[in-house]
Amino acid sequence: MIALGRTIVEFDDFTFAYAGSPTPAVQHITFSVEEGEIAVLAGLSGSGKSTILKAINGLIPHIYPGEYSGAVRVDGLTVRDTPTYQLAKKVGFLFQNPENQIFMFTVERDIAFGLENMGYDPKVIREKTDWAMDLLNIRDLAKRSPSELSDGQKQRVAIAGSLVMDPKILVLDEPTSLLDPKTALDVVNLAKTLNRELGLTVILVEHRLELVSTIASKMIVVKDGSILLQGDPYEVLFSDGLEDAGLSLPPIVELQKKLGTKVGKPALDVEEFVKEVPKVWHS
Repeated sequence: MIALGRTIVEFDDFTFAYAGSPTPAVQHITFSVEEGEIAVLAGLSGSGKSTILKAINGLIPHIYPGEYSGAVRVDGLTVRDTPTYQLAKKVGFLFQNPENQIFMFTVERDIAFGLENMGYDPKVIREKTDWAMDLLNIRDLAKRSPSELSDGQKQRVAIAGSLVMDPKILVLDEPTSLLDPKTALDVVNLAKTLNRELGLTVILVEHRLELVSTIASKMIVVKDGSILLQGDPYEVLFSDGLEDAGLSLPPIVELQKKLGTKVGKPALDVEEFVKEVPKVWHS
């Protein structure tokens, strides 16, 4: 993971109730994400994760009106006062179902769409589209229709369409929910690669914590519209309150919690765990 920098996403006592709703979808949300972090946002369906994401890219309050209090800031811009087209230059967004944002006849045209829409020079569009396809290893799909692709390939096309816009932040909304285990791991590893190679700040929504615990620098757990836990992965996963959110522990963490203090230093994956076991035996 790259060295962390200044705060790039900040929620300051953010509360929001959708128009017509008598109760807030989220309330008193306060957290920050530093430039270069991989932050994991976790919680059950209906916990408020989607509302938080919409507040990052400006869909709330510009598209979804409602009762809004507190502040959300993205790369120094106050979201409430910034048009969505300006926020789109800062935040790349991958929806849970990539088909919701893939609609052109070929892969390369879909990736280039945002650049064409903003009036970029055709030569620049060609260069940036080729760069993104090479980075995502999908150049061979350039002339194919998105409808012919696998779910994993569609994810990569959608991410490429975001990356050509040079965002500072990439938001992935449950990107593994439609994928088999191997492809899901590929997407998680891709997020790690983009963070390291491009310096992207990544905000990743995921409930399968075993997939993301080893790449995250911060975890934020949401329950019933409020933050239940936040901190580094060790603090969150080995806390006593995670089960209160209804989330399943990674198996390696669950094993260590059952073993208690017999294991030594907490481990987030099997490799870490195996390194610790001999230390305990020889202590």
